[in-house]
Amino acid sequence: MISKTSEYALRSMVFLAENPASPSPLQTIAATTQVPPGYLSKVLQQLVRAGLLNSQRGLGGGFSLAKPASELSVYEVVQAVDPISRILECPLKLPEHREELCALHRRLDDVMEIVEHSFRLTSVADLLKKPTFPKVLDPKKTTRGKSSKG
Repeated sequence: MISKTSEYALRSMVFLAENPASPSPLQTIAATTQVPPGYLSKVLQQLVRAGLLNSQRGLGGGFSLAKPASELSVYEVVQAVDPISRILECPLKLPEHREELCALHRRLDDVMEIVEHSFRLTSVADLLKKPTFPKVLDPKKTTRGKSSKG
């Protein structure tokens, strides 16, 4: 659903949210999040350019959140490194789909809208909490799409 780049960015943001006391060096973030340092460096710089992270050079330097984790949305993080692609026009450029997307592309875009909405409502601080799932997605309560209760 999201790219590796987005996942790496989110892992890093969660790590930094868990360790807000002082800037964290690239090597520490890379080792903890299991992201290759060279690639992580590029991802973190994108987050700095987007204003989501601060970067401090020198002894005691590293990366830190630019604002509290509760004020940083998952959407902002993802958009900074690999924006969510919405389907605004027919990818096949079919003339009959100029006015309105076909059912397939409409449904795909609807799903991306739901993901985008969910990411906007989820803060980095929320990612520090124990995951909870809607009842319909709870594997203990569903079996092959049917409720185990009935």
